[in-house]
Amino acid sequence: MPALDRYHHVVRAALVKDGWTITHDPLTLELEGDRLFADLGAERLLSAEKGTRKIAVEVKTFRGPSPLTDLQEAMGQYLAYRILLRRIDPERELFIAVPQDVLTTLFRRPVGEGFLTEERGKVFGYDIINEEVVEWIPNDTTTTP
Repeated sequence: MPALDRYHHVVRAALVKDGWTITHDPLTLELEGDRLFADLGAERLLSAEKGTRKIAVEVKTFRGPSPLTDLQEAMGQYLAYRILLRRIDPERELFIAVPQDVLTTLFRRPVGEGFLTEERGKVFGYDIINEEVVEWIPNDTTTTP
């Protein structure tokens, strides 16, 4: 089992506050001997007709010496998790959870913005103090949880 990220419990509480039920902590992704661990699995009832929406969440703090290096690492994990999820649980959406200040700075720079637009990466910002989800990206009615 991997070590918990510094703000793991903050993100867990923020998701619960946002109406999500935590289903896995961590979420094990395993296929043909390859085993990875995303930090959280969660689901939320959309409506009686539409069923539930399931997400996997990788929590990141971005508090290392180089935010760009932290972003590279997060994108690599995201890609590995996305590959396994597409094969074992294709309906589960993958998100990287980042502190809101990181979302409004690093993900507006070329590499972060390219991750969101060109690679269709999904991210949400969380408020460390208030333990709340602040912003989902993408933020349209068809993909926002």
